[in-house]
Amino acid sequence: MTATYLMAAVLGLLFAFGTFLVLRRDLVRVVWGVTIMSQATNTYLVTMGGFAGSVPVLGGYGADPSTVQDPLVQALVLTAIVIGFGTTAFALVLTYRVYEEHGTIDLADLGEGGDA
Repeated sequence: MTATYLMAAVLGLLFAFGTFLVLRRDLVRVVWGVTIMSQATNTYLVTMGGFAGSVPVLGGYGADPSTVQDPLVQALVLTAIVIGFGTTAFALVLTYRVYEEHGTIDLADLGEGGDA
């Protein structure tokens, strides 16, 4: 029961910190905020998948299926982590390109349409 509350608090802090960064004017901080929120989502999904049961690979053949943890959640989150890293790298490259093109990564300056 205590671990559940601890995970809920950690996830709440991660989502709050990610939201704080997304609301900043600096484009790099926005990218990191989205990344932190996506990782918090992955942690949330793994937490909801549960930690009870044995490992499916090491459980052996013929083990009772009710005692083995469902590997689908971990497989989906692993895929999401890989895609998230690729997306983050692409967003950081785009941020660098915006800086080269406009000389700033401040969203307010970019929104005014002026060249800083």
